Parts: sequence; structure tokens; C-alpha cells
Amino acid sequence: MTDKDTQTYHQTKLGRIFHADSLKVMKNHESASVDLIMTSPPFALTRKKDYGNKQEDDYLKWFQDFAEQFHRILKDDGSLVIDLGGAWKPGFPVRSLYHFKLLIMLCEEFDFNLAQEFYWWNPSKLPTPAEWVNVRRVRVKDGVNTVWWLCKTPWPKASNRRVLQPYSDSMKTLLNNGYTPKLRPSGHDISGKFSVNNGAAIPPNLIAIPNTESNSAYMRYCKENEIRSHPARFPAALPEYFIRMLTDAGDLVLDPFGGSCVTGEVAERLNRNWVCIEILESYLKGALGRFKSGIEEEKIGSKASKKNGYYRIPHPGLLWKENENDPIPLAKDGGKERPNLENGGID
Repeated sequence: MTDKDTQTYHQTKLGRIFHADSLKVMKNHESASVDLIMTSPPFALTRKKDYGNKQEDDYLKWFQDFAEQFHRILKDDGSLVIDLGGAWKPGFPVRSLYHFKLLIMLCEEFDFNLAQEFYWWNPSKLPTPAEWVNVRRVRVKDGVNTVWWLCKTPWPKASNRRVLQPYSDSMKTLLNNGYTPKLRPSGHDISGKFSVNNGAAIPPNLIAIPNTESNSAYMRYCKENEIRSHPARFPAALPEYFIRMLTDAGDLVLDPFGGSCVTGEVAERLNRNWVCIEILESYLKGALGRFKSGIEEEKIGSKASKKNGYYRIPHPGLLWKENENDPIPLAKDGGKERPNLENGGID
């Protein structure tokens, strides 16, 4: 790389960080050379953030140049994984469709295939947007991000054996007590193989990871060095899931919207080659903490990381009482008129 705008900011045994425009770096990168693009681009939020998010109307046009480079540099058996949160229409309790439109654009205009859609559920996410959830009470909190797993061919490298989960208590009981093969009311014909103990369970496409790392090594490093941390980091377990499932040791992982470079930290730990690109140096100052000697994020398989076990979603009717009339009538205007908060939100 001779271009002064694409020089290396930091380098490790397996990877490097570029302080640069990711389009410039990718245009200098060899075609069909990347095994996995694992990234979380700026979301098309209705409120402007300092990390450069585009407004939803401009988002698809802005993303087109990235999509072209993603397809060019990705190997035929490689994968593109995009973590993308949703957005609300400005001033209204209805959702933007930008992330679905992006998916359709990538598949129909840039020849990607949707291998599978995932949903990252953050159990610790605050009840937002506050206006619609806490004040007017006309929506529930937005607790998931969409994660699109895309590929150039229908057959990318992948194995779910890399991301198996422990059996649930109910499955353990079934395995211990046995199961009678039968046709279920749903029409599924469950064979005797269902009761075979394979040692672990195949995970669903709902990934439950709390984004709570206030005491992580990265956050401590930023605090100790008076560096502002990145405000929109994804937890290390998210890129680790896809790096494990979709790449082998020695493969190349790219994050073109590197942020605090958590993708690079995970790739380094898993013995993958990697490249992270970030245009804002203020975020890279904190990212260096992930690669300092003696600074290490909590390992996903550590005892501490397992303390929460399974995250369970309560049954939606847990607090419902039989034959109880709804105590608060629904607003005739659908919540259009803001409630009087001095009366607890009830007029």
C-alpha cells in the first residue's frame, strides 16, 4: 500500500488496522481474497450520530459502492455478515424499511444470496424508543438487530458443528426418559433418531447476547487513558459466532467499519488473519487497547462468560389473568396525543 491515505495504523502477528476510508483500502485489495466480511455498518438512524450514520433516504445509495467492493473481494465460498439495527420514522411510531430494502438490493442488484437471516436479541437493551415505549406506551421496546448472512454462491463454507449449544433441561429429560416416535399434530414425523444423544444442540437463528461490557478490558483501557469509547460496539460473542461457523484458522476476516476493532481482536484470538478499517482515529485510539500486552477481553468460553447460562424469554401471557378486563382502555387516536405525565401517563 503506497497511498498515504491507506497506511497501516497498527499491526499484529495476524492482522492490521487501517486508519482510512474503507473504499480506498478495498479498491487496493485483491479480488476473491477475503473469506468473511463481518461488520456492523453505521445504521440509518433518524437521529444523527457522530460516527457518521446516513439518513435512511440516502442509505441505499451510499451503500452501493461498498456492496460492489464486497462482492469483488469476497471469495466464491466466502460470506458477508452484516449486523444492522432498525430505525423508526421521524416523529411517528412506525418502522423504517431501510434494512429490508438493503437486503433486497444486495440480492437483486449485486448478486448476493441470503444464506440465512439471524436476529441478535440483546436482553440488556434499554426500553427504547422512549417516546413510544415509556411515554405514550403504544409500542414495546426494540430488542433485536437483524443480522444478514449473505453469500456469492448458494454453497458458502459453513458448519453449525462449530457453534453447537448445550441441551436444554427439557431435552435432557427427554433423552433420559426416552421418546416414542410418532406423527405430531403439526404433521412432522418424528423418528427415533430424535432421541439420540448427539452431545449438543443445533442453535436457532435467534442469538441471545447481552451487550453489557462496562467493566471489560477495552472499557477499562479507555477510561484509564481518558479515551472516548466507541458508542456502538457489538459484543465479542457476535463476531465470534460467525468467525467460528464460517472460517478456518488462517482464513482472512475483514471488517470495513472497524470501530473499536472487536472483530480483529476475536479473529486474532481464533488464529484468523484479519483487517479492520476505521475512518475516525478517535475510535482507533481505544481499539489499540485490545491488542496491548496484558490487555485481554473475557474469553467467550470462560467460567465468567457462562454465568448467565440460557437467556429465557418469558411467556407473553405470564402476567395475564383469566377473564380480567383490561384496566386501561386503548386510546382512540392510537397514542397520537401525548399523555399527561403528571398523572402517571393516564388522563
